[in-house]
Amino acid sequence: MNFQNMTSEARAALLSELQGQYQDFCAKGLKLDMSRGKPGADQLALSMELLDAALIAQDVKAQNGFDVRNYGVMDGIPECKALFAELLDVPAENLIVFGNSSLNVMYDYVAHCMTHGAGGTPWSRLPRVKFACPVPGYDRHFAILEYFGIEMVNVPMTAEGPDMDVLEQLVRDEDVRGMICVPKYSNPEGTTFSAQTVRRIAALKPAAKDFRIIWDNAYCVHDLGDTTDELLNVFEACAAQGSEDMIIEVASTSKISFPGSGVAVMAASAKNIADFKKQMFVQTIGHDKINQLRHARYFKDAAGIHAHMQRLRAILEPKFRAVLDALESELGGTGAAQWKTPNGGYFVSLDVLPGCAKRVCALCAEAGVVLTGAGATFPYGKDPQDSNIRIAPTFPPANELHIAMELLCLCVKLAALEKLS
Repeated sequence: MNFQNMTSEARAALLSELQGQYQDFCAKGLKLDMSRGKPGADQLALSMELLDAALIAQDVKAQNGFDVRNYGVMDGIPECKALFAELLDVPAENLIVFGNSSLNVMYDYVAHCMTHGAGGTPWSRLPRVKFACPVPGYDRHFAILEYFGIEMVNVPMTAEGPDMDVLEQLVRDEDVRGMICVPKYSNPEGTTFSAQTVRRIAALKPAAKDFRIIWDNAYCVHDLGDTTDELLNVFEACAAQGSEDMIIEVASTSKISFPGSGVAVMAASAKNIADFKKQMFVQTIGHDKINQLRHARYFKDAAGIHAHMQRLRAILEPKFRAVLDALESELGGTGAAQWKTPNGGYFVSLDVLPGCAKRVCALCAEAGVVLTGAGATFPYGKDPQDSNIRIAPTFPPANELHIAMELLCLCVKLAALEKLS
């Protein structure tokens, strides 16, 4: 029954009953963590063959004859570039292969723009620098921008992606120098930008001539079911508008192979690649090419990665189903929460009654289940409605996930009844 349609007496009685259940949970001494979207041990086990010395022991040379044990090849070995070029549908010459972290790539790119600009005045010398931030969004994106003192401006997410009417108006402000986003299976809502949205993004006419969009394609192959989302190739859309310099795409194998020792890439226009290589020439003599060779030989091509992702899907799909089934069975019809069913990605986005997200997270923490902090999906940790909670189902084993979801749903109901009392 919808809580708002209940009498005050009925709500009070239900609240008392649920408080008793909550105390039972507190007595269990739980210590469960659902705070980050980390792969579980079962996922990581699928990639152990990457560590097989036989992948490189007999031949330590890349396709171009370069000995991967040595200095050099700053932008990545050819076979690894070819692997990502196929996966992202971009020319290999428009790719740079880095170390294990795409977050590091994004940080370095923003730092580069701050100190040397993006084809214009270094951003650090400008009176103000703003970024458009689709919300709810990824907390680590916001942390990078906040670290550099870049002002973040919320752009509401819709079912098609960022609200383009808002974004098109926003970029008329010359202080707005960029946007940072997850275009496929967005963090946390699992939204994929529609073809129309991608085309409108490509057609933006920012007042700032050095406007840059960091296109964090973290979940480009992370499908969860038979119904998958298709993301329009942003570079092809930009080519039609002459705006290729606007996009800096990043991706990695962090949620494919090993987060701590995967491979990250940047895809960008020839101009942007050349510009960033100037920094790299001073910064490094080359990233871990042994690891690049391992990945290229293990996965071989995009088909190999897709086959691997099907094995990962067999692990992840039941976990997401457990989360969504719990939400529906425990909260469906109560009016206490709303949620989205993603076709891929790493999270489930839960919206509780306004003013209740912090209370839900506090109740869960007190009973032994740690969630991503309320407000984390908004810049500066400030959710204007205090309603969004990011659920990360991937790390806990199945038995712990079921317990955590039971408690989470209980806490959502408790917070809602407290709010309505």
